[in-house]
Amino acid sequence: MKPEVFYDGGCPLCRKEINHYIRMDTDQRVRWRDIWQEREALSKLGVEFTDAMKFLHTTDRNGDVQRGAYSFVVIWRELPYYRWLARAVDRLKLIGLMDLAYQRFARRRFRSRCKDGCQIPD
Repeated sequence: MKPEVFYDGGCPLCRKEINHYIRMDTDQRVRWRDIWQEREALSKLGVEFTDAMKFLHTTDRNGDVQRGAYSFVVIWRELPYYRWLARAVDRLKLIGLMDLAYQRFARRRFRSRCKDGCQIPD
C-alpha cells in the first residue's frame, strides 16, 4: 500500500515543505493529499479536519494512521536522501523527543495561521 500524506495546503509554510518532498518523490512512492481538496479521504480515516490542520497526518504502508513527527518518518522512509534519516531516528529512538518538539511547533503554527480565524468547512 502506498503511504498517503494529508497536509494543510492552505498554509504557505506547509506547502513549501511538502512541495520540497514532492519534488524528491521522483518514483511517486507517496500519495500527496491537500486536506482542503480531499476532505472526504481524510474523513474516511476518521480524522477531524481541524486536527489535520493542526498536525501532519499520514497513512503508512500498512494503512495505519500516523500523526506528527511519526508522519515525517513515514515520508522520509520513501524518499531518496531521507531514508538514512528515518533509519537514524528509528535506531536512536528519537521519535518521541521529535514528536514532543513537533507538537509544540505545530500548535504555535496553527495559532499563528488562524489568529484572525480560519474558515474551517463543515
